[in-house]
Amino acid sequence: MNHRPSRARGFTLIEVMITVAIIAILSAIALPAYTAYVQRSRVPPALDALSSLATRLEQRFQDTGNYANDDACGATLPSADNFAISCELSDEGQGFTATATGSGPVEGYTYSINHQGVRATTAHPNGTPATNCWSMKGAVCDT
Repeated sequence: MNHRPSRARGFTLIEVMITVAIIAILSAIALPAYTAYVQRSRVPPALDALSSLATRLEQRFQDTGNYANDDACGATLPSADNFAISCELSDEGQGFTATATGSGPVEGYTYSINHQGVRATTAHPNGTPATNCWSMKGAVCDT
């Protein structure tokens, strides 16, 4: 009988190490991008809440001639996950500034809108933009 040694099948150590290195490189690139995407997805509910509040306050102004209801803003403050919505009156009810301040996973994010429709990012982990806007990519407004 002629026995030939059977050849073992499988991967060599070098092949396994190269595969692990490729996976590590792809993970190092993909994970931060995914994390930033998830973080950005938490912001729109606050911006929607601010827009909604500003619209209701403008409706109140059209009906009554001011934004105030006694000493408070004349509309019920909406809610948004991970954001506290506040409203401050100015000029004896002739102006307002509504603010969404982040907490928990969005701590450090703050957005505002006023009676003139000016939307501003007043705090952001990457810095605030030089111009008024809500949507940012990095440290600049995303147009």
